[in-house]
Amino acid sequence: MPDPYPFLSTATPTVPARLMAQARARPVPRVALVNAGAANPLAGIREAAEEGLAEPVLIGDEAKIRAAAEEIGYDIAPFRLIHAPHAEASAKAAELARHGEADAIMKGQVHTSTFLKGLLPSKAGLRDKGTRCGHVFHITAPGHDRPLLLTDAALNVDPDVETRQACLTHAVRLAEILGVERPRAGLLAPTEDPIPTVPNTMESAAIATWAKDHLPDADVAGPIAMDLILSKRAAEIKHYHSPVAGDADIILTPNITTGNAVFKLMVMGMGCCAGGLVMGCRVPILLTSRSQEAPDRIASAALGVIVADAQKRAMAA
Repeated sequence: MPDPYPFLSTATPTVPARLMAQARARPVPRVALVNAGAANPLAGIREAAEEGLAEPVLIGDEAKIRAAAEEIGYDIAPFRLIHAPHAEASAKAAELARHGEADAIMKGQVHTSTFLKGLLPSKAGLRDKGTRCGHVFHITAPGHDRPLLLTDAALNVDPDVETRQACLTHAVRLAEILGVERPRAGLLAPTEDPIPTVPNTMESAAIATWAKDHLPDADVAGPIAMDLILSKRAAEIKHYHSPVAGDADIILTPNITTGNAVFKLMVMGMGCCAGGLVMGCRVPILLTSRSQEAPDRIASAALGVIVADAQKRAMAA
């Protein structure tokens, strides 16, 4: 049955060639798949491994993992398999990452809340005390390699100013890792004018002021409406002057509802490819979803390769 909305895209998302080239120029990471005992996540890690983007480490109920592998015809004999059923799997993945035995962690057949509960608390040992995590989507339009980084559309529900500052910092860092020399970030709001009755506009103005001192190698504009973020012509008409206008590399959203809506409209309405990961931990965390297409999963794996290598280099420096 066809979708009832004619504005939904029929384009097939494609993995950006530049992202794949950057990933393949780096060492293949050991990727711990948490709760690997189901066909869909196991097929996802197989895709990544076949693309040279992952050396799988399979964690979960051993019997279920072997059954799922048999179901999809996947020979898992070459890979490390760790029996850690149910909620134990995330904790085991965190342990591997702490001990340098996993370079990235991928969500398998497990609820996101359960998955993250074993990874993000301080006791998991994957993040420094006081560090706030944020999710960043790497979104590309069909036929184009230049990404738009969107944060946070998947992790922080109603982030305060400090959390959004952390999300912005992660996105700027990711842009720099990807080779963007001076990232341009727009702090999304309904208007470019700070208005006391619209709290997000005031918060965005505060974050933009903060960024001048804390992110001096980025251009940050906020508050700024979506038309100004995406369109130079809109900026000209409104006499809005900023390096960010119509040329943003990053969009910082005010909350998860806004971010999730923007992400899904770009994927479903424009046919974009969207890889994504959680930053702020010792290793990148890949939040793959059953509803995502194969190109999205591969793009996420490619991001994991790039960020894992950058973080290992930073820790070794």
